Amino acid sequence: MAATLLVLGGGRMGSALLSGIFASGSLKPGDVVVVEPGVERRFELAEEFPGITVVDTPEIEHLDERTGVLLAVKPDIAESVCRLVGGLGAQRILSVVAGVSAQRLEATLPGPISVVRAMPNTPALVGAGMTVISGGSHVTKDDLDWAEDLLSKVGAVIRLPERHLDAVTGLSGSGPAYLFLVAEALIEAGVAAGLSRDVASTLAAQTIYGAGKMLVETGETPESLRAAVTSPGGTTAAGLRALESRAARSAIFEAVMASAERSKNLGR
Repeated sequence: MAATLLVLGGGRMGSALLSGIFASGSLKPGDVVVVEPGVERRFELAEEFPGITVVDTPEIEHLDERTGVLLAVKPDIAESVCRLVGGLGAQRILSVVAGVSAQRLEATLPGPISVVRAMPNTPALVGAGMTVISGGSHVTKDDLDWAEDLLSKVGAVIRLPERHLDAVTGLSGSGPAYLFLVAEALIEAGVAAGLSRDVASTLAAQTIYGAGKMLVETGETPESLRAAVTSPGGTTAAGLRALESRAARSAIFEAVMASAERSKNLGR
């Protein structure tokens, strides 16, 4: 029987999306077929999501005109896998593969098949992701609505033209790594200042979580929130002065630009 959703790739992002989808109740395990070539990983998926069908290769019986396809494989095999599933009759494909454009995927397909490209980030693993979606040449509003509904189960979704996805990769795609580096530095500094590592880790993690929550929920700008915690001549002002003297703002700027440029190069 054909699946409502065919997931190509059972790695971290594919399984994170399945967790969100099943938690929302929008699909049942029996509606989903996951294609995963790794034998051990297939067993893990079957245990994690009882009731799903897990296979090593897609077959024609897994698809009909209603089946949505989620492409969540490594970039080096994305085009060959897309070609395979296109040949089996896929009509709508959502790709979360980094660095592979909708145009490149469309070139592998036998006809005008809808390809939606998405750039999620790793907080999707805990239901707090940020995903940007872009439509390929043959995508309709219904296709974008479908993709947004699917990805909204693991976080926020916005729509942008595909030309912006390299910048999105540099900012939100790679952004969690920058913040994890900040967390590492805060922890090390806390330890150097006399805190235990456990206490420093808790303080750093909750501080980053709380600051992000304020930024999202208050509607205030980063500038106004920073000003609100910075008293003239106070402790925060001293810390910020140290950061600015070490060009922290410039370093973050350069990190985003370097990541965006790398994304652009990978997509060529």
